[in-house]
Amino acid sequence: QLQLVESGGGLVQPGGSLRLSCAASGFSFDYYVIGWFRQAPGKEREGVSCISSSDGSTYYADSVKGRFTISMDNAKNMVYLQMNSLKPEDTAVYYCAADWLMTEQAMCITRPPSIPLDYWGQGTQVTVSS
Repeated sequence: QLQLVESGGGLVQPGGSLRLSCAASGFSFDYYVIGWFRQAPGKEREGVSCISSSDGSTYYADSVKGRFTISMDNAKNMVYLQMNSLKPEDTAVYYCAADWLMTEQAMCITRPPSIPLDYWGQGTQVTVSS
């Protein structure tokens, strides 16, 4: 029933920008958290940025602070990740996920992520290279 679909990935040069989108459907909880995660080859999936529906509070990993911005469009059930000043180390598959039990900070910092498999999207590839 729950469905999350990511889009917007692609190939970009260092210093460039991309905007990722996550379309969420199949749930209508009063409280939920949507998070962006990424996984590079050979590395653990990590939280990038998460946002809460209750008050719009956000969390950002230190590696992306000042460069990435997460936002929500409640009318369209969309969550976005604006990525600026991209670096080669940002290269990864980016996923969005949903949760109903954790704060946005807990969702993003838990390692490895504890979100059930059914609450993830399929991922979108971001490659930062010259």
